[in-house]
Amino acid sequence: MKSFLLLSLSLLVSASGLAETLALPHFFSDHMVLQRGAEAGIWGKADPGAEVTIAFKGKTTTAKADAEGNWRTAIETGKADAEGARLTASSGGTTVTIHDVLVGEVWFASGQSNMVFTMERVPDYAELIQKSNHPLIRMFNAPMVTAVEPQDDIEGEWSAASPETIPGYSAVAFFFARKLQTELGIPVGVIKSAWGGKPVETFTSRDALNTLHGTKAMVEALISADTSYDPDKAMAFYETRMEQWEAAVAAWKAKPAAERGRNPRKPSLPKRPLNTEGKPGVLFDSMIHPFIGYTMRGAIWYQGEGNAKAGAVPYDQTLPLLINDWRERWDDDFSFYFVQLANFREPSTEPGDNDPWPLLQDRMRLILDTTPGTGMAIINDVGEAKDIHPKNKHDVGERLALWALAKDYGQDITYSGPLFRSSEAADNAIRVTFDEVGSGLKSRDGGDLKRFEIAGQDKVWHWADATIDGPDSVLVSSSEVNNPVAARLAWAANPEGSNLINSEGLPASVFRTDNWDDVIQKVDTTAQKAWEARRALALEIKALAARKATLERGSDEFKETLAKQKALMEKYKATAPAVK
Repeated sequence: MKSFLLLSLSLLVSASGLAETLALPHFFSDHMVLQRGAEAGIWGKADPGAEVTIAFKGKTTTAKADAEGNWRTAIETGKADAEGARLTASSGGTTVTIHDVLVGEVWFASGQSNMVFTMERVPDYAELIQKSNHPLIRMFNAPMVTAVEPQDDIEGEWSAASPETIPGYSAVAFFFARKLQTELGIPVGVIKSAWGGKPVETFTSRDALNTLHGTKAMVEALISADTSYDPDKAMAFYETRMEQWEAAVAAWKAKPAAERGRNPRKPSLPKRPLNTEGKPGVLFDSMIHPFIGYTMRGAIWYQGEGNAKAGAVPYDQTLPLLINDWRERWDDDFSFYFVQLANFREPSTEPGDNDPWPLLQDRMRLILDTTPGTGMAIINDVGEAKDIHPKNKHDVGERLALWALAKDYGQDITYSGPLFRSSEAADNAIRVTFDEVGSGLKSRDGGDLKRFEIAGQDKVWHWADATIDGPDSVLVSSSEVNNPVAARLAWAANPEGSNLINSEGLPASVFRTDNWDDVIQKVDTTAQKAWEARRALALEIKALAARKATLERGSDEFKETLAKQKALMEKYKATAPAVK
């Protein structure tokens, strides 16, 4: 059931005696932030055919509810404004008033547990929390919910950052917002909608997933499981599991405490597959879809742990699929900045590691070249060997903010650690060249560069000698490898000792110059290209519609433009992804 927050009585009686309904989603509420310099989307529910008027800071706009009672409009926000203002929505005899609305920069934060990770979980942040009072930083915390169908609303509320609210904020999102607010001096709002332990595919629509071979198979398996789901049988199985669990707990308690080990895990209540968190498209329907159209500058994303496994569909296909899916639905090529996975697990000691972790990290790096408007915070220096949730979220949030400050707000800064640019053979060595070096490459500890590997045609990896031989290049070689053909850096889940940084102290990303089949599957870009072509069609149709609006109806030019528009619409419809 799709629901809306009724900010006044849901049913009022007008002078004519007709029932009037006016409702907005929960995220249009007190303390919200609207994107500056934009026509910010506003929408909700009203009686079918009713006219709705939105007023904000002397501007007004109107919309008419359709046959189902849905209405949508947009209002000019103007410049950033730290003075809380009122926004009203009126229809017939009903007026909804939203208080303390700021105008500034709006960002959407999503992903899995490292984005969910709250400030209160880090003891070292306790003093900072108590001293923090940032009324110009606002956050909307969405709950973790599932849905069988796309939802138009989700519960939650906006709050201003204070010692009382910050403990429950996403730590990454808070430090990101604080950096932007401090640098820009204007309000910053973040909508956080994330769920721990979940793969990228659950945050992507099934329509989009059906356009990629590997993810389409996931959707088909989900639909098949849902079709055959029998709730009675599932409950009977659950009850049997519960009996087994209760017996196991009794046996566990009967053992001496020193011999118990972990207590038995309690079974979970059965759920319909299409209503189960983590399944393809489920969290898109419940936790992403409600926000589609909320005007914002961009999104920040911390996820990937749930996809770092052997046999996973390559992440440089699945994350761009999500990015393009969201951008098309928002009708906005907004910025999208993500966090490369941190170092994790016990440090490796030998070269030639084929762990899925660095493979996914490197595929993240590839996205920077294939998907415009993206950025990546490199954090392979802040992880913890025994904890997949590193406590240093300050550096993570601020490194994401560097990308935004440079790319969205025009600051002339070094915004990333060194990124692999190219490699070439050089006198029985390989010269590797990097981008984003600041004023030059250096070693973090002043010692020799570590964690470079090199291999010849035999594909056997050896630790390499690596020397900075220019502001943006490193010469890599080994006495054990004649005629080297490939080099890698930090190729391990935990490449302890990797110490190549730029002048700003930002660490270099993992990279490899090889694409050997024992490491990576070949990337199928067909779906990506089809998606981009469809996006281009949509933009062309939109441009023709705008031109048609300026022409005299019935004129030859109007007819010609209309014909072009119709032809493109037919082509657009023909390229729509199949929905299973």
